[in-house]
Amino acid sequence: MRKTIGLLALGSIAIVSPVRAENGLFVAYPPAEHTTSADRIFLIGTAPPSGEVLINGQAIERSRDGHFAPSFPLEPGENIFTLKHGSEQLQIKVTRQITTPTIPEGLQFAENSLTPTVDLARMPGELLCFSAIAPSNASVSVSIGRQTVNLFPQLQTVELPSNLSALIDQNNPQVRDAVGYYEGCTEAPSTPGDLGQPTYRLTLDGQSKTQRAPGAIAILSPTQFEIAEVTAESGVARTGPSTNHSRMTPLPKGTRAAITGREAEWVRLDYGAWIKAEEVQVTQGGAPPRAIVRSLGSREVPKWTEIIFPLQTAVPVTVRQDSDRLVLTLHNTTAQTDTFRLNDGPVVERMDWQPFPDRAEYTLHLKNKQQWGYKLRYEGTSLILSLRHPPRLSGDRSRPLAGVEIAIDPGHGSPNDLGARGPTGYPEKDVTAIVSKLLRDALVARGATVYMTREGDEDLWPHERVATIEAWEPHLALSVHYNALPDAGDAINTKGIGMFWYNPQAHDLSVFLHQYLVEQLNRPSYGVFWNNLALTRPTVAPSVLMELGFMINPDEFEWITDPQEQEKLAEAIAEAVSEWVRSKS
Repeated sequence: MRKTIGLLALGSIAIVSPVRAENGLFVAYPPAEHTTSADRIFLIGTAPPSGEVLINGQAIERSRDGHFAPSFPLEPGENIFTLKHGSEQLQIKVTRQITTPTIPEGLQFAENSLTPTVDLARMPGELLCFSAIAPSNASVSVSIGRQTVNLFPQLQTVELPSNLSALIDQNNPQVRDAVGYYEGCTEAPSTPGDLGQPTYRLTLDGQSKTQRAPGAIAILSPTQFEIAEVTAESGVARTGPSTNHSRMTPLPKGTRAAITGREAEWVRLDYGAWIKAEEVQVTQGGAPPRAIVRSLGSREVPKWTEIIFPLQTAVPVTVRQDSDRLVLTLHNTTAQTDTFRLNDGPVVERMDWQPFPDRAEYTLHLKNKQQWGYKLRYEGTSLILSLRHPPRLSGDRSRPLAGVEIAIDPGHGSPNDLGARGPTGYPEKDVTAIVSKLLRDALVARGATVYMTREGDEDLWPHERVATIEAWEPHLALSVHYNALPDAGDAINTKGIGMFWYNPQAHDLSVFLHQYLVEQLNRPSYGVFWNNLALTRPTVAPSVLMELGFMINPDEFEWITDPQEQEKLAEAIAEAVSEWVRSKS
């Protein structure tokens, strides 16, 4: 996970140049010139403890060591902040951008408001919807192929906050007047072919103007199929054609499905998921891929129980985990199952299944309420579902984690990936390395086998860390981080331990770690979050990303960087892991 100091968990690289005066006044964030869409901004920095720090003439609160992080409201456009400490002075310019479109005046459409904005393809009979922004008293229509669709003015629009808003308790929808917003829909024609770019017509005060939408529309054939085969090791399936849409179960390499839609660089597969075109190979087919599933088998291999589903073709799959069961759905599959073999083993108690007209659903009831990981792959056209065995503990009370393999991922690393920075500019990458090594030693002392994704300042992308963890196949994966907030957050009053999980098998561990650290260390609670982060997504083991405090909080930063407190923290995490593993094994 790479993040800017004012942005949590976006996977971006950001080197923000701090602002410093000659003798001691220092601002770690924001930089001297900063642009944001937030309605406020925090200024994180430090100065010698003696004397006052003034921002635009106002004395601000500081920590014992002189750190500060006050928030200020932002007006649209440029906002100038002048900081003074004794004879030192700094100036920071923050520009607030307004992201809502401007309603045009006169005979014109708002810039970039005509849809589609990219080329797209749909099946016959699907709904095609169009939208535009124009003067409120205009008449708007769009022509596509032989159809003309009237667009109607909207009374109001509801703006949803970004996903980051959940991190700062500002996630209420905003209802706004939709003056100037026009929408209309029609049914896609039944004849396949290219319809070209829709042409919009705007009529105002007796005058008219036409303008083409940026994107073109094509209608796919319902009888001549394009077939997508996943070429990536793990194809990223989503609920829609952009990275803003939620992830679905990744598709194993070799998965085949018919294409039922296109949008820019995305293709829609026949079971509903979207995937990037670069992750599939497209061929022509006489029929959409369909499979029959009959007999099933199973086998035990070191560390895993494998369930084998023989199929005629590699179909799309989805997985749903509950506390004591795993549900596997084979899409585009007709069940003809009368017999399968599943011996008594260390993981599965029994397997039930249910046929549907377009899919087959298999429910594996597990012996333990804690799941320790799963994998999916195709061997030819046979799907292999692997379920991880629980660790075998030695029973040695002095070494309670003997037999347990744990991966530790120290967040960030290298001069290109500093992570969040505290008021002094101290980077997150350094404190995660220190605490991760202390944690490694504490876990090893309890008998665990520990792997580290980095020992020094290696420059690792999140997907490289994930690939390493998946290759190790540990029993647990812990990613060590310290926190920051989006610009609109409250850096002074937000603090505490936070845990992030994605797969249900990691939920109980994240809750246990959170409660244990908060209670044993007497630390504030930031909370437990479901979050779609790279280091929470591995399925081979319960994977938790720990945010162990806020780098940007002036007071908590002093606790974070205290060597004695770092040792206490590492010992507490190791003891929490020991107790949790013992309770689940």
